[in-house]
Order: sequence, then C-alpha cells, then structure tokens
Amino acid sequence: MKLRSDLILRHIGDEYVIVEPGQDMVDLSKVYTLNNSAAWLWEELQGKEFDLSTIVNLLFDHYEISDDEVPAVQQDAESLLNIFKENGLLIDA
Repeated sequence: MKLRSDLILRHIGDEYVIVEPGQDMVDLSKVYTLNNSAAWLWEELQGKEFDLSTIVNLLFDHYEISDDEVPAVQQDAESLLNIFKENGLLIDA
C-alpha cells in the first residue's frame, strides 16, 4: 500500500493537517489532523510502498523505545494504519 499522492500535509500553527487540494469548495469533513509523530510518519512514507512492519520499524529507528513499550508502539502503529485505511488515505500499490 501507499499513501495517496494527491493529498498534501500542511503545518498550520501547532497542528498538521492533510488536505485534498483538488476541492472546489472547502470541505472541512475532508481535512485530517495529525500529531507530530503521525505527521513525521506521513512524510517518511510519502511515495513509498509500506506495510505495518515498515511503520513499526520507522518508529523503532526514530525513537528510543524500551522493551516494555514495544507492544504499545505496535498497537499505535496498527491504529494509525487503520485510521489511514478507514479515511481513504491509502491506495493499493
């Protein structure tokens, strides 16, 4: 799978939002907010094929994660991937 290439990540104030630039009218139901970690992952995954293990490995490489935090990191990565899927932010590669 890949992130949709037509979506743009914007940093607005203290937030990151994903917008669909092709909209004729602003539709706030199609604006997605991300926290810092999710925005960083979005940028790292842009233009690449990936799966759940890719996300987990990126998090392990970027953050100092103790052994007792591993299950939570894996669960968070799975949750983020599911949110991307549920909101139509991914395409099958």
